[in-house]
Amino acid sequence: MPEQQTSLQECVARQRGELKQMLEAPLRAAAQACAGVWGDRAGLDAALAAAFPWLPYCRYIYALDTGGIQISDNVGAEGCVAGDFGRDRSHRPYMRESLPSSGFLLSRSYIGLRERRPAITAIQLVRDAAGRALGFVGADFYLNDLPLTRGFAERRQWEQMRGDPSIRSGVFHQARTESEMDASIDTVLGVVEELMADHGMHHIMLHFSSSRAVYWTVDDPFRYHLLDIKALTNPDICLAFRRQPYPDGALVPKERIRAILDGMRNLRFVDETFYLRTGTLNVFNGIVGLTFSCDGSHYVPWDEFLKMDVAFWLGNI
Repeated sequence: MPEQQTSLQECVARQRGELKQMLEAPLRAAAQACAGVWGDRAGLDAALAAAFPWLPYCRYIYALDTGGIQISDNVGAEGCVAGDFGRDRSHRPYMRESLPSSGFLLSRSYIGLRERRPAITAIQLVRDAAGRALGFVGADFYLNDLPLTRGFAERRQWEQMRGDPSIRSGVFHQARTESEMDASIDTVLGVVEELMADHGMHHIMLHFSSSRAVYWTVDDPFRYHLLDIKALTNPDICLAFRRQPYPDGALVPKERIRAILDGMRNLRFVDETFYLRTGTLNVFNGIVGLTFSCDGSHYVPWDEFLKMDVAFWLGNI
């Protein structure tokens, strides 16, 4: 499968597979070394210190008994770190997962207690010469330390997400109130089309009910900006934006922007109870975002959006 089509779930699975391959053998060797000195705190610290260089990107390595109680110090890049000896780790996420028959577990990610950032722990079962379980060797990693190099790309498909149940349950007790944007909708959409087509605005978020817009431009993509209703209803504001060629990487054709905005307009006035509250358009990923009065949201590829008529949306919202 081409890399640009890798889904989020596939990317996570691939990353986990690579981490497991990198960690399983050195952690197994560390467990074997610890088995010979099990119960000896100083001996365990020494065995863990010898194993630490073979665990790249590891923050700490330690030993636990079968009940999840730590029986060694934490061993890190700076040597032994006292303070966690005797700590009960049995309630931590990595100790509550089922250990595979291989005796090695790469936990799901969780939020670490110290830095309160995403972390992951590898656990290896420790056995004595007779095969009896003695405990575990654990190795902690912070995700920002790991060489996670494979990216993912969102697939362009319709996504539907339910909103706040309290809003949804009360939707029949409300009705659309005409906003200032509603009253000047044709002017607003004309201004937005001009800015998106010829002035570098690549992402727009139109808040129809509160009569404002949030936008991003190609020459300042990391900051968002606000437009109030006075600006949105004044075509002169286009003079304040430098004219720019329509971006080559855009998935939305320039000539289809107005049709998409008109589709949002139709959904704003489709029904007095079920109506569009917020509409977004990003010309680079080609996704139209819609949030309705029931607080349900939809994210639709632009070409699919243009195929969906009003009757379709009335049946889905």
